[in-house]
Amino acid sequence: MPIELSPTARALRAVEILQARPGVTAGELAAGLGVTERAVRRYVGILREAGIPVESTRGPYGGYRLGRGTRLPPVVFTEPEALVLVMAVLDHPADDLVDAALGKVVRALPEHVGKQAAALREHASAAPDRSAIRPDPGTTSALVAAIAARRRVVVTYRPDSGGEWETEADPWAVVVRHGRWYLLCHSHRADAVRTYRIDRVRAVRQTEHGFEPPADLDPVAVVEENLGAGWEFPTRVVFHAPAEKVAPWVRPPMGRLEPLGDGCVLVGSTSNPAMYAQEWLATVPFNFRVEGGPELRAAVAALAARFAAAVD
Repeated sequence: MPIELSPTARALRAVEILQARPGVTAGELAAGLGVTERAVRRYVGILREAGIPVESTRGPYGGYRLGRGTRLPPVVFTEPEALVLVMAVLDHPADDLVDAALGKVVRALPEHVGKQAAALREHASAAPDRSAIRPDPGTTSALVAAIAARRRVVVTYRPDSGGEWETEADPWAVVVRHGRWYLLCHSHRADAVRTYRIDRVRAVRQTEHGFEPPADLDPVAVVEENLGAGWEFPTRVVFHAPAEKVAPWVRPPMGRLEPLGDGCVLVGSTSNPAMYAQEWLATVPFNFRVEGGPELRAAVAALAARFAAAVD
């Protein structure tokens, strides 16, 4: 999820960009840092004062680059920071590539710091989170680059209901929620705000069209609100209990909960009615009636028949 960077963090991020892209222009550096070109000059000054030689070249092919032979100080972790790093990986069991990278970090730590981190890594284990799905790193990186540069993208998307389609989108933010990665964007195909699962994005192509995200954007709040809207199959479920009792059992992707007489109604949409019925509705401990749509009614009927057969 988006994080507001401190001046020091932005200066370090500027070094990373200069290392990766020698000759980067002031505009490109400003886009990568999320600041103005005037602020870029200030951060370059901070780096020069810290003894890091940043060279600049004027003209149509000019830009910034690190001086030849620049040696940067090593990254140093404290023991609590090292332990938190290992715990974060254990919280989200990773593949061999991430495990190998963590091993390199632990081995590079000073002995007095790395000892506890190595012991934790060796003797602790975690069960995988069933809902966690890591997207392709290249796809995620391409989206993040477009967000930083504020460039529109062409996205090829394959929903779990099948099929595949393309849309032009203004990528506003990447949000990680309960182990899943989402792209929050304005879809030009739907002419509306959309939330796409990044693990279902098959291709990303950056265009020359720029965009400006909403000034007061709260990515997490918008994703929470948007996850239950805009999908193929409409849903409408009436609960025979007041909204304040039902609300703790309703996830934002299930839709919008509103009072209705002595009870309440949940209005939303889904791309997977079977999952909606089996994993979401079945956990709500209140009586309810499915009024729509027909796909969700069929999924609930099939689930009810299967349960009834189990005790017949």
